[in-house]
Amino acid sequence: MRRRRQCAKCEHRFTTYERCEHQPLFVVKRDGRRQPFDREKLRGGLERASHKRPVRPEAIDQLLDRIESAAVRAGGEIEAAKVGEMCLGGLRRIDQVAYLQFAAVYRQLGVEDVQAELDRLTPETAGRK
Repeated sequence: MRRRRQCAKCEHRFTTYERCEHQPLFVVKRDGRRQPFDREKLRGGLERASHKRPVRPEAIDQLLDRIESAAVRAGGEIEAAKVGEMCLGGLRRIDQVAYLQFAAVYRQLGVEDVQAELDRLTPETAGRK
């Protein structure tokens, strides 16, 4: 925010700039450790999952914004599991193949688990055709 001010003694006019101070955000790991929230690290994981897929960078940015906003609303701390689930939910809406790739790594899915996840996704896509 930009403000024009005037000195009460000499009446000199000057401009001040105010900026919202952001609180640091933290991710709470499963073992209880707190780690600074790293938007770029999270972006890297989402981009790897959506590599060579028709996923717009803006869609990933919007997903990152939602996750960051959730961390702010939670008082500056968010659990790693919540971040992972929000990533999965967002990718599921954006691109199901990217979702599946992320889920395979995040949830450490085996072949049978991937097949089960595909079976769950198939009824959703069959209704859209």
